[in-house]
Amino acid sequence: MNARQWGHDLALGVRFALTGGREGWTRALLTAVGVGLGVALLLLTTAVPSVLSARHAREDARTDITWMNTTVPARSAGTLLVADLDTEFRGQEIRGRAMQAEGPDAPVPPGLDAVPAAGEMFVSPALQKLLASDAGKLLRERLPDQVTGTIAEEGLVGSKELTFVRGAEGLAAHVDGSRVTRIDHFGAPDSASEGLDPVLLLLVLVVFVVLLMPVAVFIATAVRFGGERRDRRLAALRLVGSDSPMTRRIAAGEALAGSVLGLVFGTVFFLLGRQLAGQAVIYDISVFPSYLNPSPVLALLVAVAVPAAAVLVTLLALRGVVIEPLGVIRTARPARRRLWWRLLLPLAGLALLYPMVGQGRDNGDFNQYLVVGGVVLLLVGVTALLPWIVERFVARLGAGPVAWQLAVRRIQVNSGTAARMVNGVAVAVAGAIALQMLFAGVDNDYTRSTGQDLTRAQMQVSLSDGAPAAVGAAEFTATEGVEKVYGYAEGSISDRRADPENSEQVTVGDCASLREVVRLDSCADGDIFAVYDTSWDSGIKQLAEPGRRLYFDPSYGDSAGARVAWTVPEGIKEAGERVGPTRNTTSGFLFTPGALHGKALASLRTEVYLQLDQTVPDVQERVRNTAAAVDPLADVSVWSSTEQNEKFTAIRTGLFVGAACVLALIGVSLLVTQLEQLRERRKLLSSLVAFGTRRRTLGLSVLWQTAVPIAVGLLLSAVVGLTLGAVLLKMAGTPVAVDWPSLLAMTGVGAAVVLAVTLLSLPPLLKLVRPDGLRTE
Repeated sequence: MNARQWGHDLALGVRFALTGGREGWTRALLTAVGVGLGVALLLLTTAVPSVLSARHAREDARTDITWMNTTVPARSAGTLLVADLDTEFRGQEIRGRAMQAEGPDAPVPPGLDAVPAAGEMFVSPALQKLLASDAGKLLRERLPDQVTGTIAEEGLVGSKELTFVRGAEGLAAHVDGSRVTRIDHFGAPDSASEGLDPVLLLLVLVVFVVLLMPVAVFIATAVRFGGERRDRRLAALRLVGSDSPMTRRIAAGEALAGSVLGLVFGTVFFLLGRQLAGQAVIYDISVFPSYLNPSPVLALLVAVAVPAAAVLVTLLALRGVVIEPLGVIRTARPARRRLWWRLLLPLAGLALLYPMVGQGRDNGDFNQYLVVGGVVLLLVGVTALLPWIVERFVARLGAGPVAWQLAVRRIQVNSGTAARMVNGVAVAVAGAIALQMLFAGVDNDYTRSTGQDLTRAQMQVSLSDGAPAAVGAAEFTATEGVEKVYGYAEGSISDRRADPENSEQVTVGDCASLREVVRLDSCADGDIFAVYDTSWDSGIKQLAEPGRRLYFDPSYGDSAGARVAWTVPEGIKEAGERVGPTRNTTSGFLFTPGALHGKALASLRTEVYLQLDQTVPDVQERVRNTAAAVDPLADVSVWSSTEQNEKFTAIRTGLFVGAACVLALIGVSLLVTQLEQLRERRKLLSSLVAFGTRRRTLGLSVLWQTAVPIAVGLLLSAVVGLTLGAVLLKMAGTPVAVDWPSLLAMTGVGAAVVLAVTLLSLPPLLKLVRPDGLRTE
């Protein structure tokens, strides 16, 4: 058989698909829609590297304050003072900057034409919309500056990002290189990016495979739309003289036509989705349409792989079918499916993953090819095993109501079609269960305790000034929802002005606040305390000798401290250790505000801890508003018992974003599949109605036809998912544990999608079962 004959037969199949009248076009369009949805998602996936690159480039271009700001440039005509004013509003992160130009050549942030003057504020379009809405009333109190313009796309990383840049004055007094700094250009410093550790890399690989496998399964399912009517057409071809190989190639040509048309549909869907993506926010992630540029190489791979897969799937599907004139063989009892080769796929997958069991994160990166190959084979094993299991299961189902009998008999006659319909859901659920087990298993490795005692405080405010802790206390106390306020001015004191040998912590607060961190027998304003009995060797006794001269905020190396002198008085009281709200113990000297003069207080940093009534609506936003009024440069944080590794969180967020897209594809593709099957059975359903079958009975039969295969598929996916999850946990060197609530949740989501699709297909079903559906041309 030469290539010319292959081309001729495929072209003939394409011609049949495109010139087969209304029936042919309907079949081709259904195939194109199913394939197109999968192609659109594949194109979106190929655009992921472009999205990440574009977001990182935008973020790098506007970088101003980083942990790498080790040196602050001297003031000049080309320098700019920048303050970090990042905040949060009802769970949404808001990036904020205050800027003050120190000369005419000061750098201008991306997205703006000039540095805003004091009292002016530029905002992103999304933030402008929020501020103008009723929902942004509380936020407007925090950002009272006049909005004089919007930030252009060049200064934003996402279309729905909330960010602002406001003008300021007097920032020079607060320059510390971290929250307030001086820069002479925008842009991230050159540095080698830290790579992912082996377990995180394993997570990324498995996430991509798990998200893409259902897409591939749905494309393979879509190219087989119209299978029953196709078989009758192929039998007619045999009747007019076509041999079996030629007939199969013609069938492959029909699938090729649908897949190529699907590429066109997929491109259109992708372009529509590309525009809609600019309006969407998924897990606080938004993008600009310009970010979604598929890699040319990957897009070309999709364009070649999809038609080739359509031809291959069709040829494989017909390999065991004996096509004879008039389709006589099709009416015979089909051969029982064999199990042995279906078991080889998951076993081969386990064999590929087995060499990496126990590797953990200490033995280098996992072999990417083995990981991808092993996971793919295990998930493909679901699609291979499901038809066999469905066939065996439904063969044993007995009698029941009419709707049940109609559904069971339909599945028994063609269990392959029923299995294909739920293959994608089963693969998606199996992968989701495995990933959930892996995420849950390694979660503790990337989550650490913050040490914050949420029973004693729920928010913390760090003031930028050296003002005493009493500053702002009245404002916070008067804030609705604040029950208690503890304020401390903290710093250090030493035996020398510069490069001291001995130094101790200094804490200033009123008596009520000090009692939260140490044990006091008595306290009055003007008292001074020292913690002598500590759990470690402290030099406090030598420093606390009456008459000794000590210095607040000493300098180290080239740094300049305040170095305010203070003479140790008589009558320092002793304080006992106590675990504070941050689960640390406070040592050194403790002062009430009346015991220190202003210069010493000016050298200390102030922390305010707040205990809240969480039942008060927007209590956190009210605290943030108060903090902004007390000190525009205040840093407000919400306490939590734990915090998670940022890269781990980013991977999990990426999984959720991808899962949302795949879930949408699953639902739409299932609906298209269901409608295609109903269309094929239109005459049969109309005949049943004509003979008196109630429409309610037919509706229930459609529900049972979906419910039985999906129940079997979800059971199989749970077994495969648990197996894959256990192997992945063993590979990561983590004890195997099953997160049963998550497993049930994943299974429930899959069942809910199928149920929703079935309910959506009922209106078309009622339309199709009219007696006039028996009309033929």
